[in-house]
Amino acid sequence: MSIKEPVFSAFNPYIEKLPVYNAGLSIGKAREISGKHEIARLASNENPYGCSPAVKESLVDSGYEPWRYPDSHCRALKQALADSLGVDPGNVVVGNGSEEIISAISRAVLQPGDEVVTVTPSFGLHEIEPLAVGARVTKIPLTAELEFNVGALHEAILRRPKLVFLSSPSNPVGCILNKEDLELLLSAVSNETLFVLDEAYYEYAAKELPDSMALLQTTKAPMVVLRTFSKAYGLAGLRVGYGITQSADMAKAISLARTPFNVNGVAQQAALAALADQQWMQDRVECTTAERCRIISELTKMGFKVSASRSNSVFIDMGVDSGMAFEQLVKEGVIVKPWRESGYDQYVRVSVGTPRENDFFLHCLAKLFSEVRDHDYGVEERQ
Repeated sequence: MSIKEPVFSAFNPYIEKLPVYNAGLSIGKAREISGKHEIARLASNENPYGCSPAVKESLVDSGYEPWRYPDSHCRALKQALADSLGVDPGNVVVGNGSEEIISAISRAVLQPGDEVVTVTPSFGLHEIEPLAVGARVTKIPLTAELEFNVGALHEAILRRPKLVFLSSPSNPVGCILNKEDLELLLSAVSNETLFVLDEAYYEYAAKELPDSMALLQTTKAPMVVLRTFSKAYGLAGLRVGYGITQSADMAKAISLARTPFNVNGVAQQAALAALADQQWMQDRVECTTAERCRIISELTKMGFKVSASRSNSVFIDMGVDSGMAFEQLVKEGVIVKPWRESGYDQYVRVSVGTPRENDFFLHCLAKLFSEVRDHDYGVEERQ
């Protein structure tokens, strides 16, 4: 007797239509494709230098009890963040990565049919999470120079969308909003709109960015700033992000939309240790920014159009389908991220790795495009 598989057809229709998040290829799959053990992992904007030794020491010596539930309010971490940033701990929300806070904000604020404004190309979850609750997403393209189109964004915000998601430095491009531009956009925000400034890559451009903590206290616009321990602090695998709000009521509303015990105990301890070792983080940021400048210079000499990035990655116009470039680089042992958004499918985002990884990437890229031109695959000669 055959048993019929159960059929369930009542899934949330918004979920069924969601675009797939563009995650980086795993190292195991890259090894399988390339046949190489040593892989340059340049797809996921991870810190190639790892994390502070203080983090590892804290996890070994902490006496952590994995059978106990963690502090669901992350009290110690909130206080440490508040002390570091000069804000009230009651205005801090901690999440399982800043992605969880993006999801919680979307759940706390949006209803079906509400409008959300972001940019294209953009971080996928700035679109996916609003779509998951039935919102409409308006995406403002960057300029031809891969900078924010501040005028178009200003006009879109004047329409009073329910949410605005902007990352500065941008993911994937790395462009930033300067103080004048950010203040102009905030001036267009009504009390019906929540402006979310995603500063996941803040540490890589801190000297160039406006003081968002000061703006939180002075602007009349409803605003939240997001940051993370995944990038500059090297805790991507532990998932710790945080949001800074303007009031305890705003923080409470966002917290109600997240899960309890959302940040595990190991992650909380690691974040505390990482936050306490600012010198390690700053030293590694300097290494990364120096390498980023070198990569941009080398790619420009090779004839590629490259974004003027201030994050820990670069956005490159390959001049060919990004999927093809991705596949060829993986065969050589280099993982990059091919971009999938309409209008940008010739671009790849490449994380800044160690000097050795970056040299290997540049070597493989030069080899790839030499072969493409030799075989005359219809690629126009770069000017």
